[in-house]
Amino acid sequence: MTTTAPNVASDIKDLALADEGRRRTDWAERSMPVLRQIRERFARERPLAGKRLSACLHVTTETANLAVTLQAGGADVALCASNPLSTQDDVAAHLVKHHGIKVFAIKGEDHDTYYEHIRAALAHRPDITMDDGADLVGALHMIALNRLDDLAPPVRGWVETLAPRERKALVAGVVGSTEETTTGVIRLKAMAQDGVLQFPVVAVNDSETKHLFDNRYGTGQSTLDGILRATNFLIAGSTVVVAGYGWCGRGFALRARGAGANVLVTEIDPLKALEAQMDGYRVASMAEAARVGDVFVTLTGNIHVIRLEHMRLMKDGAIIANSGHFNVEIDLDALRGAAQGPTRLRELVEEWRLDGKRLYVLADGRLVNLAAAEGHPASVMDMSFANQALAAEYVVKQGARLGRDVHRIPRELDREIARLKLQAMGVGIDTLTPEQRKYLASWDLGT
Repeated sequence: MTTTAPNVASDIKDLALADEGRRRTDWAERSMPVLRQIRERFARERPLAGKRLSACLHVTTETANLAVTLQAGGADVALCASNPLSTQDDVAAHLVKHHGIKVFAIKGEDHDTYYEHIRAALAHRPDITMDDGADLVGALHMIALNRLDDLAPPVRGWVETLAPRERKALVAGVVGSTEETTTGVIRLKAMAQDGVLQFPVVAVNDSETKHLFDNRYGTGQSTLDGILRATNFLIAGSTVVVAGYGWCGRGFALRARGAGANVLVTEIDPLKALEAQMDGYRVASMAEAARVGDVFVTLTGNIHVIRLEHMRLMKDGAIIANSGHFNVEIDLDALRGAAQGPTRLRELVEEWRLDGKRLYVLADGRLVNLAAAEGHPASVMDMSFANQALAAEYVVKQGARLGRDVHRIPRELDREIARLKLQAMGVGIDTLTPEQRKYLASWDLGT
């Protein structure tokens, strides 16, 4: 299973896949002009020179372009997967063979291998970490708080071999981190609120050029793509239940409606529920939705959004998928305890028999847009990963001045990414005239 390139200790599926990975990564790069411009500047200025950077991200063609950009900036990069099913094995091989980047990721890796790869990323002893779901940062904090029993066995076994001073140095050596997702930001803000956050974190997800586009347009399209690839199900005329009306839920609801579905939204936030209602969707509780839905998709970042009580109400043939970060959104343990199965019908479709009905779970409840498809389009990830690259630079320059809290990228950088994206798209916009600037800055100019 393990393949290593000369002088690069990695754990990937097959180095022979590297050339295909390079071709696909190059294809994605064509749609990532903002990141390309940042890479060119990084290669000149080397803002990350001498820094070790450990990233726990989905190993896709788009991520490969980010990793190469970080390397161009001078970083010594180690990359592990942030989801057991999201790795593109040819891309992992490409990064190892053609760029000498340490990669620890295999599509379909089991639980222990997943955490062995996180251990390898920690053993890189990073100055900067980069997360998609906060698994890497979470492990560092369990080490800092001496909560070793809460670590997965592969990580715990390694940490126990370290002297106390080595454990302290591992955490103290991190000048800052970046976080990609809503799920991870929620976890990190909870750490900050509890006063246990050990270093500053830049919430890339809070950048408008990330969540307004990646979450809405990226998740919307890629989730629908994943469901269709996994099932070849006809969306038109079906009832699609969207659990959660954040930016990801908004995006998927829009795409499902565009494909002809009758969309029903479930929410716990009255403001978001009201917004969904006024956007023209039917809004109901999950218990109500369970009786009528054909396809159920969770996009909340929370646990057990679809529970056994809901699954018992579903109709025969209901399809259940998740596009939130972790597979805990669907209570699969309860399903396993009550149902017969699973029977594998297609590569990523498992049938469960519950109360005489057939329920179909996609991709073991993991991110269906990455497990069954290719994740977000490169054009969208161009902005998200531009944010990640600039966030890493920001951490290096400002980390010593930032408090142990969750921060957002400065708005001027957010706007610069949007400006570069528009420029690359050939779109021009207006600028304020001196008269308009004066008017907006005045309080004594009325009607």
